[in-house]
Amino acid sequence: MTRLVDLSPEAFAAHLTSLGRRRAYFVHDAGVVRSSHPEFAEIATHLLGDERDYHRHEGVFLEVGATTGALFGAFVHNTTRGQGQGGLRYWPYVDLASFLSDGLRLSHGMTRKSALAGLWWGGGKGLIARHIDHPYHDVGFRERLYTEYAGFVASLRGCYITAEDAGTGPADMAIVHRGTRFVTCTPPAVGGAGNPSPATAKGVVCAMEGALAHLGLGDLAGKKIVMQGTGNVGAAMIGELVQRRVGSILASELSPARREQLEREFAGAPLTVVPAEPGDNRILAEPCDILAPNALGGVLNPDTIPGIQARIVCGAANNQLLDDVRDGEALRARGIVYVPDFLCNRMGIVYCANEQYGIVPHDPAIERHYGREWDNAVFVVTRRALELAERENITSAAAANRLADALATEPHPIWGHRARAIITGLVADGWAG
Repeated sequence: MTRLVDLSPEAFAAHLTSLGRRRAYFVHDAGVVRSSHPEFAEIATHLLGDERDYHRHEGVFLEVGATTGALFGAFVHNTTRGQGQGGLRYWPYVDLASFLSDGLRLSHGMTRKSALAGLWWGGGKGLIARHIDHPYHDVGFRERLYTEYAGFVASLRGCYITAEDAGTGPADMAIVHRGTRFVTCTPPAVGGAGNPSPATAKGVVCAMEGALAHLGLGDLAGKKIVMQGTGNVGAAMIGELVQRRVGSILASELSPARREQLEREFAGAPLTVVPAEPGDNRILAEPCDILAPNALGGVLNPDTIPGIQARIVCGAANNQLLDDVRDGEALRARGIVYVPDFLCNRMGIVYCANEQYGIVPHDPAIERHYGREWDNAVFVVTRRALELAERENITSAAAANRLADALATEPHPIWGHRARAIITGLVADGWAG
């Protein structure tokens, strides 16, 4: 008999609706995971048994879009510091298990990212499973899809705040904003901060500088950089690196149009962009000073780590280590300094996190993250984590986790653990029907 977690997201969505339901939730309570309905108890058991990705998440909420039939997810990890916040990823998944795993890992990372950044936010993540037959380039379809997702987010009463992520752009956020106030990274036309990609890119480059300083290797001038992926963040990183007079940049990119665009934009710069196919990780083995994984997660694993020829790994992708214990140890054993992704790619959420308080040009609350004086600056925290790892003879991932997890236990100074109370209220009020 097929397990529910082995169904494709579209098959699970169809199963949910065949039961006369459109919603389900899974809430952590006193060491167990409670499901909204007995029919989904096996998913609760699966979550509790997932030692890699499930970390006592406060809530996992699922809904099927009324007209699109798409499976929506909102994953809320730890809201001690504030509401669970994280971007909305619109992506294809082979089965429900991978859908759940991605949401769990990303929301856990957001808890740590916000904590290390000194933000009063918790960890959350949104997912929309992209079906193979979705006309996802169609404007009308996206209007319906993101309108439905907005309603889903609004129904959660603010325990999860959504934002932009892979597969979702500023125009989509504008649609979401029309249906819920629980959204950041909205366009400037509606008073938002806009595209966070340049901020993310600058933060990653600051972390590169912190890692170089830790090793006594000077600054970025003259260094060879290898990048996997040149999307919105990767392209902005190229600009930052060129400004810092790097010696060369070798980047891989799936899209021919993107490659041509970058070659035009950076004509005369020491940049080479080579083609790649999905799942092609050969670029990771190129000799360089700094390797920047900027595409999808899990690329640092037993298959790729033995071939890495970089002194430093520091990139924009989320969850780069397939297993943060095993693969962190493997990098350390090879003498490769790894800057954990949730430490260096924080600036996207920093840029958008507090836009409800208004927009300030060259906002000091944002700019201080790029400096070297403030205690929570990217450069400073990078050095702190790497020094802790060296001093305690542990991996950089373990060191960053320790710093982040300690900060994540600090309750919001005004609201305390309010989002947990919201989740309790959703359950009590029969959110899933």
